[in-house]
Amino acid sequence: MQKFSKIKYEGAKSTNPLSFKFYNPEEKIGGKTMRQQLKFAMSYWHTLCSGLSDIFGQGTIDKNFGKTNPMDIYKAKADFGFEFMQNLGMDYYCFHDNDIAPMGKNLSETLDNITQMAEYLAQKQKQTGISLLWGTANNFSEPMFMSGAATSPNADVFAIAAAKVKTALEATVKLGGTGYVFWGGREGYDTLLNTHMQLELDNMARFLTMARDYGRKIGFKGDFYIEPKPKEPTKHQYDFDVSTCVGFLRKHGLDKDFKMNVEANHATLAGHTFEHELATARINGMFGSIDANEGDSLLGWDTDCFPTSVATATLCMLETLRAGGFVNGGLNFDAKCRRQSNTIEDL
Repeated sequence: MQKFSKIKYEGAKSTNPLSFKFYNPEEKIGGKTMRQQLKFAMSYWHTLCSGLSDIFGQGTIDKNFGKTNPMDIYKAKADFGFEFMQNLGMDYYCFHDNDIAPMGKNLSETLDNITQMAEYLAQKQKQTGISLLWGTANNFSEPMFMSGAATSPNADVFAIAAAKVKTALEATVKLGGTGYVFWGGREGYDTLLNTHMQLELDNMARFLTMARDYGRKIGFKGDFYIEPKPKEPTKHQYDFDVSTCVGFLRKHGLDKDFKMNVEANHATLAGHTFEHELATARINGMFGSIDANEGDSLLGWDTDCFPTSVATATLCMLETLRAGGFVNGGLNFDAKCRRQSNTIEDL
């Protein structure tokens, strides 16, 4: 991949396509610099892992970064990622456990790979001054999670999911992350005819409570986040929207430790505006972090497009300022290039 120099603020009249026209990181707004107000974070999964595949076709870019050995590939991803963040002037990043390390031959080896790569990322952070915003575990992609993780009807799957969260939490603490996210991608159901809803919700509460307790035990002092999403892939998801999550957390005594990680595209899938979900989190004392993206009005699924609506972005930042700004959270670009955008310039 071609190397680029640091991208700088050059003002609105600049004709350089690889420059900031309006984002001046040192300009003060509301008593803080734009860098401090926005806390931009890179999404590891889209930026360093996505091969730009979609549901109808394979990927159009190779992100093995010239390596063949699994651990070497993931070290190369990290090397590129930290250089990429330095060139963009980004201070933070976010990851799933499966993003930062390769799968092993068994669960034990997979978890060990994550622990080893956390050590490598700690070195990269020390070298660059870049910090982890939040971590999470991917408990939705592998076949075993076809019926959920915390709400799976299989006790072994529940236990494996817990082991993955334990390791991801340990990595987050090691890397100084101030947030830990739960996205229940498959925590829901398709039909009540073969679902025990109450038991599944109780199990999800048990899972989150154990994670909260373990996190505090090992020194995690940040916020736990729920990322609401109404559907896709399950028809009825238990974390439908911010209001649903707030009620669930309060019922199970988790509202003092958990806040919301609100994603724009998920808000619209729930039939809300992005600013509605942020305001709901704010007035309930659960404003936490933001996954910054948007959907396509002509497509009814989670497209993870880069945010381009000036109106929506303005209302988003208004709610952020009304909430007092970010504390442990930030703005994570949960947005990916399309299949046609397979060059480093597009990234």
